[in-house]
Amino acid sequence: MPQVTARMTAYTEKGCSGAPDWMIEIVSPGNPEHDYIDKLRLYKNAGVREYWIVDPRRERIFVYCWEQEKFEVEMYTFQDTVKVNINEDFQIDF
Repeated sequence: MPQVTARMTAYTEKGCSGAPDWMIEIVSPGNPEHDYIDKLRLYKNAGVREYWIVDPRRERIFVYCWEQEKFEVEMYTFQDTVKVNINEDFQIDF
């Protein structure tokens, strides 16, 4: 199984600190704006490199990727296999 590794700068003597490289959020039915707007901005500003929003109601996966000052977003369905951009050998078959 492929490993998803954190940046080495995230490790300190006390353990791991800082934002993870990859976040997956399941849209909350009661407040989807929080996931699509607030958390998207929060995670980007915190340094998360890749953020997935999984929307079960719409059967969609939105993949936001911030690498080297560029921003990309892709949309997939639950019938797709989605590649994890920050890891060369990892994908998820929904």
